[in-house]
Amino acid sequence: MRWLALCRRPDAAAGDSDALAWLALSFTPRVARLEEAVVAEVSASLRLFGGARALRQKLQAAATQAGLALGAAAWAPTALAALALARCPQHPQQGRLAERLDALPLAALSAAQAHHAMLARLGCQRLGELRRLPRPALARRFGPGLLAALDQAYGDLPEAHAWLTLPERFDARLELPWRVEHAPVLLHFAEQLLRQLCAFLAARHAGVRALRLAWQHDAMRARDVAGGGELTVATADTTRDLRRLSRLLAEHLARTTLAAPAGELRLSADSVLPLEEGSAGLLPGPADPQERTTTNALLERLCVRLGAGRVREGRLHEDHRLDHMQRWHPWP
Repeated sequence: MRWLALCRRPDAAAGDSDALAWLALSFTPRVARLEEAVVAEVSASLRLFGGARALRQKLQAAATQAGLALGAAAWAPTALAALALARCPQHPQQGRLAERLDALPLAALSAAQAHHAMLARLGCQRLGELRRLPRPALARRFGPGLLAALDQAYGDLPEAHAWLTLPERFDARLELPWRVEHAPVLLHFAEQLLRQLCAFLAARHAGVRALRLAWQHDAMRARDVAGGGELTVATADTTRDLRRLSRLLAEHLARTTLAAPAGELRLSADSVLPLEEGSAGLLPGPADPQERTTTNALLERLCVRLGAGRVREGRLHEDHRLDHMQRWHPWP
């Protein structure tokens, strides 16, 4: 087996762990949570993506597109070993598994870190020193959990994982750390939910045409104020571009007034559609997909700024009179 352990950066939002797991599901169906990391068994996917290095690069590119910042990562034949190596990126990542694990400090394995004080008094500072202690005495002193974790990390005992699956629809909530009184400030927190959405869409190879952002008003609001509010963001075509969705949401929030301070956000997407990855032409031109997407993104923001029906497009109309062969309709 070939396991890849992915850790989020320490300064990343807590919800990024879900997004990272969903993103990994777009590369392999064997993804699980292991303590603070996401582990993926990718042995069946290596050939498809061109090897370990190419798969890592594609995963990094997908994370960047989804607005996620990857932390430490490591490869190993077992999931616990990959997690231990990811926790100690300064140690060698090449060589035999036993030699690499023997050099790691006790903190690399949570089961050993829990007994660090006692093990230090016994003269153990590294996993290799711990492994050389008498097993019956270790089991009596620290219980069977420590030996089981050691054996699983070194590949002497099989591991069991609860595989993650994608939800049928995207619906995420976020409790705000403080009461937000101005709608534009909500964008900072909504971007955490947008990153989860983009990772969810990447795993489904899909995009959205519309999403809904709702907020719950604080319990201390006035009696005549509703419990919350919401707005709908619609796009001209199917997309999962984080930057495009974030800019469009910012335009909507800039024109929204909160009736009371908000304490919770909820982002949902009902219109999830398959996203066909278009191939760009050799030479840029009017039919270039990238140019069309850029134009649509600009027109979407103009529609929000100018109001409904202010942006129009001309469409051909069957009529024998030249001055009636084109009619203007609201875009899109």
